Amino acid sequence: MANPVVVPRSEHSLSRTQIDPDALRVLYRLHQNDYVAYLVGGSVRDLLLGLRPKDFDIGTSAHPYQVKKLFRNCWIIGRRFRLAHVRFGTKNIEVATFRRQLSAEEIAAANAEPIAEHAIPVDESDPPGHSRIVHRDNSFGTPEEDAFRRDFTVNALFYDISTFSVIDYTGGLDDLRAKVMRCIGDPNERFQEDPVRMLRAVSMAARLNFSIDPPSEAAIEKHRAEIAKASPARLLEELYKLLRAGAGERAFRMLAERRLLEPIAAQLQARSGDALWRSLGALDAYRKRFEGTPETLSNAILLGSLIVPLGLGLGGPPPPFPRDGDRRRREPALALGMLPLPRRDIDRLRQILGLQRRLLDSNLSPRARKALTHRGPFQDALTWLDIHGDTPEVLEHWRGLLGAAETVEPEGEAAGAAPPRRRRRRRRRRPPTPSPQDS
Repeated sequence: MANPVVVPRSEHSLSRTQIDPDALRVLYRLHQNDYVAYLVGGSVRDLLLGLRPKDFDIGTSAHPYQVKKLFRNCWIIGRRFRLAHVRFGTKNIEVATFRRQLSAEEIAAANAEPIAEHAIPVDESDPPGHSRIVHRDNSFGTPEEDAFRRDFTVNALFYDISTFSVIDYTGGLDDLRAKVMRCIGDPNERFQEDPVRMLRAVSMAARLNFSIDPPSEAAIEKHRAEIAKASPARLLEELYKLLRAGAGERAFRMLAERRLLEPIAAQLQARSGDALWRSLGALDAYRKRFEGTPETLSNAILLGSLIVPLGLGLGGPPPPFPRDGDRRRREPALALGMLPLPRRDIDRLRQILGLQRRLLDSNLSPRARKALTHRGPFQDALTWLDIHGDTPEVLEHWRGLLGAAETVEPEGEAAGAAPPRRRRRRRRRRPPTPSPQDS
């Protein structure tokens, strides 16, 4: 068993004040109940680099249902390997039990028994006859085993809440100082296990301004075609995350240099050029204006920033759904190479692009301008204009119009509100008139 490098609090820059308070609450409660609890993965890496992590994930010796007993706001997710999500409002703190990598015999047994606890089946999205990548699942293990099953050394760092120390089993601290992405284990084997790791290596190197170590570079060159075996939906999600990170131009340049785009979408590799770099550069500049990822960066805007400069025709609006029920007349699904382009994102992108001409029209009447601000895709269209329009005066005009509307409308609503409804008085019941027989 390897002795880890343990860096005491006095020798590293990571402070509890930088950790999300809800993540700290989870860490402390696990520790107080005699479980090992570490802050793990990319959050430790980013905090040591002085960056704000997107997520604060936790590794623990507690099993998922032991975590659930400690937190009423905990939900267990995952069919194969269960994870605990501790919810605080709309935020999830992911808590995973330390895992280990299975042996070859255990992998064979797992693949032969697809419904077993630790088995991974063939991806159901793969077409018949599609080549399988090497599937590996994980069972519960020790912190050291969990560190060595991770992808890159800089992602295998732990922060121990009990001693406030940083724990390094794989040499990640040295690679962090050298600013290099290095695979844990043989990169040829790791990229064959999961080809998406090649994409993640480039993405993280671009975002962190790191280099990729020579053995990993050689493995990417050798196995780049393997990325076509990954799930298309997962690849698209990885590209969305890459575009949201604020280093899209550098990442796509690095992907194009390594010809990693070719197996995913040949036209994306072939048409990578100045128009694409300008578009992604504008997207990065917008993202860097915010501390975190802004909600305005919708999937439609990210997708448009990628495919519009490639000159890929979106055509006109989609035809209406046929009333006769003939589904064969529906618009064919759009795709970028092997990547399926979600219809909702494409439709939204068409609406965004369709509004650009009206946003730039200085002759619109006040009534038409007001109506335009109430259109569903207006905010997305304004974000697109902000990123790609290169017309700051027009953008300022629309923002001023929105600001004026926000201050005037509440007063107008108060002034023009209907008077309070008068309560209807109940009619008093008259006493019954005595009949002649009663007198």
